[in-house]
Order: sequence, then structure tokens, then C-alpha cells
Amino acid sequence: MSAQDVHGGAAHGHDDHHHDDGPHSTVSAYIIGFFLSVVLTAIPFWLVMAKVIDDRGTAVLALGSFAVVQILVHMVCFLHMNGKAEGGWTLLSTIFSIVFVAVTIAGTLWVMLHMNTLMMPGHGEHAAAAAERTPAAAETPAARQGYGGAATN
Repeated sequence: MSAQDVHGGAAHGHDDHHHDDGPHSTVSAYIIGFFLSVVLTAIPFWLVMAKVIDDRGTAVLALGSFAVVQILVHMVCFLHMNGKAEGGWTLLSTIFSIVFVAVTIAGTLWVMLHMNTLMMPGHGEHAAAAAERTPAAAETPAARQGYGGAATN
């Protein structure tokens, strides 16, 4: 006696399984992804080697944009990440990972760039301001009395 005989087979909807065997890829999707990857690598390479962009900030922004687009191309064409794969959980976990890494990097950079200001205010640009606020060494009462506070003759 089989489970189908006991439960009545299709009465419980066991015959219409929708198996998600994963993404169905075609060769044309891989070729398009490969072509886009080559183009998105060649353009930034040309921009840098031909020194097309003079401003460093603009160059970094342009190259970063090409990098982000290339990451998206790889995720869609080669990793087959979309809102439908595994019920959207793959895309959601990727977005969470990106946000987590971005917050971690931004926090690290913020701490490192402000560490000098927060930890050592007497150094660098603050040294001149600190010297203006403190009286000269010869004018302090301890300096007039000598080292240790005792009067010297």
C-alpha cells in the first residue's frame, strides 16, 4: 500500500509539486554577461591609461561607478541573483551584507580620520591654539620660585 493509496493522491495536492531547481541559465545570458564585463573593464582601463580625466576626485567617482555596475552585472548574469531566486532571500541577504559592510567601513573611516582630533588635541593644528591659551613658562609662580616650588637665591 502506497502513500498515494492511503491519502487519495491528488486530493491533497501532492501531485502538483513546483520544484525550484535553481535559476535556469542560457548561453546567451553568459555571453551578454561576459561582454558587459569586458566592456566595463576596458573603459575604466582606457580612462586611466589615456589620462582622460584630470581631476582625481572625478576619476575616483567614475571608476567607482564602473566598479559598482560591474558588480551588479556579475550578480545578475553569473550569480543569477534576482528577486525570484529562493523566494528573494538571496537578494535580501546580499543587501543586508552590503549595508553591514558599508556601515562598518564608514564607521572605521570616521574613527580613523577623527582619531587625531579626539585623542591628541595638543598635536598638529591644535598646538598653536593650546600655546596661546597657556601662560608663558617664565610668568608662572612655579617658574619664579624655581623647580619644585622652593625659592632659590
